Amino acid sequence: VQLVESGGGSVQAGGSLRLSCVASGSADNFLVMGWWRQYPGTQRELIAAISDIDNIGYADSVKGRFTISRGNAKNTINLQMNNLNPDDTAVYYCYTDVKFRGQQQRVWGPGTLVTVSS
Repeated sequence: VQLVESGGGSVQAGGSLRLSCVASGSADNFLVMGWWRQYPGTQRELIAAISDIDNIGYADSVKGRFTISRGNAKNTINLQMNNLNPDDTAVYYCYTDVKFRGQQQRVWGPGTLVTVSS
């Protein structure tokens, strides 16, 4: 399974961006898909995730501003980010916990940079 993210870029504070992630490859089930972000020199932070039965969770830091959703296909997710502020500047990584032939593994996308200027 491979993940490809799109939609990162630069925006001014108060603006919006929409990230997308498409999973390709063989899988029995994408158990969870979601987004982490990483600030320079820090660990990744889980910010939003959606399960295969559409349970959704958000980090407190993005709740009410970010919305995770599925695309037309089960292997596609989007992250609508509104009211962005400079603290949201980070590299955003799509991930999935995928099951294939009875084995479960976590797969990461390469990351996409989001820069919010004040």
